[in-house]
Amino acid sequence: MSQSAAKPSAFTPDVEVRSRSSRIGVIGAGMIVSEVQLAAYQEAGFEVTAIASRTPAHAAAVAERYGIPTVHETPEQLIADESVEILDIAYPPDLQPALVRLAFEQAHIKGILAQKPLALGLDEAIALRDEAAAAGKILSVNQNMRYDQSIRVLSQILERGELGAPVIATIEMRAIPHWQTFLAEYDRLTLSNMSVHHLDALRFLFGEPTEIYTAVRTDPRTEFEHTDGIVVSTLRFPNNVLAVSMEDVWAGPRQEGFDSDFYIKWRVEGTEGVAQGTVGWPTGEPSTLTYASAKTTDGKWVTPTWETHWFPHAFIGVMEQLQYAVETGEPPVLTVADNVKTVALVEAGYRSIAENRPVRLDEFPI
Repeated sequence: MSQSAAKPSAFTPDVEVRSRSSRIGVIGAGMIVSEVQLAAYQEAGFEVTAIASRTPAHAAAVAERYGIPTVHETPEQLIADESVEILDIAYPPDLQPALVRLAFEQAHIKGILAQKPLALGLDEAIALRDEAAAAGKILSVNQNMRYDQSIRVLSQILERGELGAPVIATIEMRAIPHWQTFLAEYDRLTLSNMSVHHLDALRFLFGEPTEIYTAVRTDPRTEFEHTDGIVVSTLRFPNNVLAVSMEDVWAGPRQEGFDSDFYIKWRVEGTEGVAQGTVGWPTGEPSTLTYASAKTTDGKWVTPTWETHWFPHAFIGVMEQLQYAVETGEPPVLTVADNVKTVALVEAGYRSIAENRPVRLDEFPI
C-alpha cells in the first residue's frame, strides 16, 4: 500500500469539552470505572463528588485514588445524595433498571448515564425509555465506541461523501474479553455484552439496518454455560449496504509462550474509496485509520493521526455530551430512544440464533 504525501482533511477525533458544570455520582468501582472512566473524568476536569458500589471497601479505595470526597455505603444512599446532579451507573444489567427508576424519583438528579446493555431485554429497555420521558429525566447510555477516534473520523469521512456510496463494511474482533463474573448468571453473553459495541457503531455509521442474521458457537475457553460465545452477524442496510460484525472471543490459545495476535480491525468500501483501521483496545495503542478516495486523495492512501486512545479518552465524550445536555436543555447525543434501537438489534440477533434465520427489524415495533 503506497502512502501519499498529501495532508488529510481536518478531522476532529476527540470532542471539545463544552461543559464541566455538573456534579457526578458514580455507582460501581470495577475495572472500567477505576481504570477508564474516572481516569477520563480526571483528565477532562469533571467533578466527581460521590461514589458507591456493591462492595464499600472497593468504593473507598477508588475514592482515595481519585480524591472523591464522599463514599456511600449503598447505591441507594448515593442516589439520595442531594449533591449529585448526574448519576453514572456501572452496574450489572439485571440490577441497573431498579437504580435508574429510583433516580427518576429524585428532583436533584438531572441526568443519568446507564451502562450498556441498558437492560437484559427489549421490553425493559422500552419501559425505561418511556419512564424517563414521563419523569422528565435525561437518560443516556454509554455507547462509548461511537467516541473511539477512528470511528469518529470514519463517520466524518462518510458524512463528507469521500468514499462515495457505501457498499460493504466489516468489523472483525479477535480478542479475549475479561468476562465479569455476574455474566455467568445470564443466558446471554457475547452478543449482548461485546457485539453490542459493534452493532451500535454500525448503526451510528450507516443508519438503521433492515435485517440481521447471527450465527454462533460456544467459546472453548469460557467454562460457564453459554450459547453465544463466538458470534458472526450479517446486517443489511437500506441502499443495499452489507455489513459483517465478528466477535472471536477465542482468538487462539492463550498460554505462556504462545504468540497471540489480538486486534479489532474494521474496513469500509464505497463506490469512490476505501477506509480501514484498527481499534486500539486489545493492544493499548491509539486506534488507527487510513483511507483512499478517488474524490479527495487522488486514490492515494492518507493517514490522519492522533495521540489519544479509545480507553480512556472516549469516555470524556460520553460524559461531556450528557453534561452539555443537562446544562443547555438540548437532547444528549446518546439518547435512550436511540439506544433502544440498538437493544432491538441485539434482540433481533438472539431471535436469529434461536430460529436460524435472517430476522427483519420491523418484527420489533419500538
